[in-house]
Amino acid sequence: MSNIPSIQTQVSPEEWQLRVDLAAAYRLVALYGWSDLVFTHISARIPGPEHHFLINPYGLMFDEITASSLVKVDQACNKVIDSPFPVNPAGFTIHSCIHQVREDAGCVLHTHSRAGVAVSAQKCGVLPISQQSTFVLASLAYHDYEGVALRDDERPRLQADIGHKNFRMLRNHGLLTVGKTVADAFLNMYTFENTCRIQIDAQAGGELIHVNPKVLDGLAQVLKTVTAGQGANIAWPALIRKLERTDPSYRT
Repeated sequence: MSNIPSIQTQVSPEEWQLRVDLAAAYRLVALYGWSDLVFTHISARIPGPEHHFLINPYGLMFDEITASSLVKVDQACNKVIDSPFPVNPAGFTIHSCIHQVREDAGCVLHTHSRAGVAVSAQKCGVLPISQQSTFVLASLAYHDYEGVALRDDERPRLQADIGHKNFRMLRNHGLLTVGKTVADAFLNMYTFENTCRIQIDAQAGGELIHVNPKVLDGLAQVLKTVTAGQGANIAWPALIRKLERTDPSYRT
């Protein structure tokens, strides 16, 4: 939305870069077809002792979100910088409780994609049937569906279920990933989403072959090797270049 004034001069250079990265993630989620109209959410913690974080302006499509339109809130969902947009209350519940207990959770990404919800409704959960699934299974948690996440009494269970895992399947609901950076959370979701798409496609065929459980051992080192020690940064610059070719307005 081009009519949103820039707030770049009102925030620190570090916060502005975080805003640009987070807006890029929203645009990429839309570009890859994982969005659900104006619903679902991605949040990013702003460095500092205040425990402020950024979340989407409720009511905007993901392909409309810009760095300046992101809403800055505290842990009580009070806006730190005035915004004409509200915050999704369910999004605040799910995201704030994770940021509260996970100091390493620089970014939390949640989707309601078709394949993700489909696998979340399967009793078996994620099956070890693809290379992608092995990376997910190495750090996967589950949370049973308790209705739309609006109640404060669900927060302790949301916190306990995620533990130190970076992938969480919300049963009958969708997918969630955690990352130290926006890039980490996005690449985790890319892997999680493809894991679910592959599983749904594979189940339409014949008998499935499961990966040997021993393959899961030492995956952390394997990931470090295949990403040349750069983690998500091996792919993030290329994703940004893709956005720049498509529509660079995300960084306004």
